Amino acid sequence: MRSREVSRRRFLQGSSAAGVCGVGGFFAPRSRAEQPPRHKVERLGIGGIGLRYQGTVITDKARLYGDVVALCDVDRHVREQARASFGSTPKIFEDYRELLARPEVDVVMIGAPDHWHVKMAVDACRAGKDVYVEKPISLTVDEGKILRRVARETGRVVQVGSWQRSDARYRQAVEMVRAGRLGDLKRVTCVTGPNPRGGPFPVRPVPGHLNWDLWLGPAPQTPYIEERCHYTFRWWYQYAGGKITDWGAHDIDIAQWAINEYPIAIDARGTLPQIADGYNVSTDFQAKVRYPSGVELVVSEEGRTGVLFEGEKGRMFVNRGTLAGTPVDDLKTDPLPRDMFRLYDFDNHERPERVGKLDAIVNHMGNFFDCVASRETPISDFESQHRSATTCHLINLSIRLGRPLRWNAQSEQFVDDSAADAWLRRESRKGFEIA
Repeated sequence: MRSREVSRRRFLQGSSAAGVCGVGGFFAPRSRAEQPPRHKVERLGIGGIGLRYQGTVITDKARLYGDVVALCDVDRHVREQARASFGSTPKIFEDYRELLARPEVDVVMIGAPDHWHVKMAVDACRAGKDVYVEKPISLTVDEGKILRRVARETGRVVQVGSWQRSDARYRQAVEMVRAGRLGDLKRVTCVTGPNPRGGPFPVRPVPGHLNWDLWLGPAPQTPYIEERCHYTFRWWYQYAGGKITDWGAHDIDIAQWAINEYPIAIDARGTLPQIADGYNVSTDFQAKVRYPSGVELVVSEEGRTGVLFEGEKGRMFVNRGTLAGTPVDDLKTDPLPRDMFRLYDFDNHERPERVGKLDAIVNHMGNFFDCVASRETPISDFESQHRSATTCHLINLSIRLGRPLRWNAQSEQFVDDSAADAWLRRESRKGFEIA
C-alpha cells in the first residue's frame, strides 16, 4: 500500500464539508457556506489534466479537499496560465503520463477533450489514482466497457462530471418520477439545442505553444485546423458527438435515471454535413428511443432546452433554471423531503442543497471526495454514466447509418446486426491505444 493511502483514511474525518476556493481572477470568492472543513486533516494531492475552462473549474472545486500538486496541458499557454492561477508550487507537464507517475498525486481531474477521456482515466486507474473525469465518459460504447472493466479491476473511485445529478432541481425531479408522482411514465423529451455549422476552415501552421500530436492522441493524424482544437472540438465526429453527447450526456442521463431502464430500439434521423475541413456532427436531428416498459425518449435540437417528463398524472419540466409542473405544485401539500429520497444511498445531508452549474459542481465534487475517503460508489459512477453515454452513442450511430437499430443491453450489441456492431469501436492511433 502506498504511503499516501494513509491520508485517505484521515481525510474521511473532514470530508462532509463542501466548498470552493477562488482561483486568481477566474472565479468568485467563496461564500460563507463554502468555507473549508474545520477538521485539520492530511490533504490529498490533486493533479489536473486538460486545463482550459472546464478542467480549471473542476480542479478549483477540488482544492477544498486537497492541494493542487501537478498540472498538465498540451498547450503551453494554458498550463502556464493554470499554474499562475493555482500558485507557483504545482509542477507542470505537457504529457499527462508524467503527471500520473508522480507519487504525490492521489486524485486526478480530467478535463481533456472527449476522445481522451477513457485513455486517460484507464491510465490513471492503473497508476493507482482515483478519477474525476468530465462527461461524456467515452467516445464509443466499447471504450466505456473498457473503463468499466479497469475501474472494477483496480478498485479506483471514478466520478463522472455529470453534475446535474448533484443539482437539487434535477434530483428532486427524478425522485418524484421514481416515487410515482407522475403515475406511469409515458414519455421523456430532451432538447439539446442545435449543433453549430461551419467550414471549410483553413489548414494553419501548428502554433509553437501547442503539441498538436499529443492533442490528437488516439484520434487520426490530420493537419492542424484551429477549429478542431480547444472548445470547438465538440463539433467534429473524430473527437466528440456534438450536442447529443455534450448536452445529451447531461439531460439524457437525467432522463434515463428516471426511466430506470436501458434502450431496446433507437430510430434517429439527422443531416450529416459534407463540408471538407468543416464541422461534421449531425444537424437537424431528432431521435426516438424505446425502453422495455414502453417509455419513449425523444431527443431533439428544437424547443426549450431541458427535460420534460410526461406521465398518466401530468407533466413536469426541469432545466438549469426551472422545476415546474403538477407534481411540483403538489409538494406544498404532499412534500418529498430529502430523507425520503431513494435514488442514491450515500448522500451527505450535512451538505446543503445547491442548484446551478458552479454550485452543483461543489456538491458533485464533495460527493467524489466523500467516496474517495469511504470507497463508496459515487452518484455519477462509471456504470450509470457508461449506460447514459451508450444511449447518446446509439443515437449518433442511428443517424450515421440512416436506419433504426435494435439494442440488446445485456450483451451490449445490436440485435442481429453485425454491420452496426462494427461501429461500436474505433481504432486508436498507434502509440495511443487503450491498453
